[in-house]
Amino acid sequence: MVRRLLSLTRPLYWLYEKRLLKEVKGGPVPKHLGLILDGNRRYARALGLSPVKGHEFGVQKAYEVLEWCLEMGIKTVTVWVFSTDNFKRPPEEVEELMRLFVREAERMAEDHRILEHQVRVRFIGRREGFSEEVLRALERLEAKTQHHQGMVLNIALGYGGREEIVDAVKRLLLEAWERGLSLKELAEGLTPEDIARHLYTAGLPDPDFIIRTSGEIRLSGFLLWQSAYSEFYFADVLWPEFRKIDFLRALRSYQARERRFGR
Repeated sequence: MVRRLLSLTRPLYWLYEKRLLKEVKGGPVPKHLGLILDGNRRYARALGLSPVKGHEFGVQKAYEVLEWCLEMGIKTVTVWVFSTDNFKRPPEEVEELMRLFVREAERMAEDHRILEHQVRVRFIGRREGFSEEVLRALERLEAKTQHHQGMVLNIALGYGGREEIVDAVKRLLLEAWERGLSLKELAEGLTPEDIARHLYTAGLPDPDFIIRTSGEIRLSGFLLWQSAYSEFYFADVLWPEFRKIDFLRALRSYQARERRFGR
C-alpha cells in the first residue's frame, strides 16, 4: 500500500518541483548561501541506526544540494559541518566523523562535479583538535582546487562564531603590534571593516540567506558577525530529508522579501 501510494505521489512531486523551479529560476538568488545541516543524528535514531549512519546520509544530501546551488548559479556557499562544541560528543562518534572527513575530502578531490564546475573548496574554522591525517586530507583538497574560478564552497569544520570573532581580533592586534601601533592608536581608528577583513570569510560577500533544517529556530553561532543583515529560513525537515522542493520553497521565500539592511 505504501509503495503504491509513493508511486502515485511521485509524479505529483515532480510536477510541483518543475513548477517551483520555473517560479524561482528568473528571480534573484543569494550571492552567498549559508547552510546549517541539522538533523543527521535524529534521522538515524528514527531509523534505528547509529549516529554515524545519519552523518553519512547527510553527506550524500550535501552533494545533492551542491548540485542544486550550481544549477541556480549561487556563487558562494558555506556549509556548517562540525562545530567546536561537537568535539564534546562521545569519542567513538567523533572518531567516526574524523574518518568520514578524510574519506570525503579525498572523494571531493576527484569528484567530477567539483572539477567540471571549477568549485573552489575552502575549510574555515579552528584546526586544533584535528589529527594530522584529517588536516593533510583537507589541505590536499584545498590545494587541488585553489585555482578554480567557479563557486566558492566554504566547509566550516571546528567552527564557532564566537571563536571566529576572537581569532579575528587576535589577528588584528598582532597586525597592529607588528606595525608598531599602540593600543590607544588601534582603538581610536578601529572600524567594523578592520575586524571583517580578519574573519575566516574575508574577501567574500556576507551571506544574503541562511537556511537551517530540522525545525530548530536559532543560529547556534553560525557566521555571527557576517549574518547581521542576512535573511533566514528554518525548514522543518531533517537535513537528510531535505528535498529539492524544500530548497526551491526557501529560495521563493527569499525572493519575496525586501532586504532593508537595517534601514
